[in-house]
Amino acid sequence: MQSMNVHKSALPLSSVRSPLASPQQEVRCAVRFPVALPVVLSAGQGKIPALTQNVSASGVFFEMNSPVQAGLEIRFSMRMSSAALGTPHDVLVRCHGRVVRCTQNQSNYQAAATIDDYQFDEQ
Repeated sequence: MQSMNVHKSALPLSSVRSPLASPQQEVRCAVRFPVALPVVLSAGQGKIPALTQNVSASGVFFEMNSPVQAGLEIRFSMRMSSAALGTPHDVLVRCHGRVVRCTQNQSNYQAAATIDDYQFDEQ
């Protein structure tokens, strides 16, 4: 199994705030991909099942049945299929980040989180 660590500070793409943007407006530099993957968020001793809605090099958007607090540090893993990636093997991406916001809609909760660092493990 091959493993590679990546830290966000080493990446050229990240979310930044424009000097002209309002405090609530983000200017995204990383492309978001609409990917629905089941994940389990780990925060301390708690585990929360979630489904990704979109993923970028610097962040992720989840849907879940219970709320999470902004600022909460989370860990989660995403299994990317070899067919989707065009690689000989599936790749497990282990991520560490923090929740930046969580809102409730009619049927569930939606949370956005940064991805501060991640590690690729070829399966």
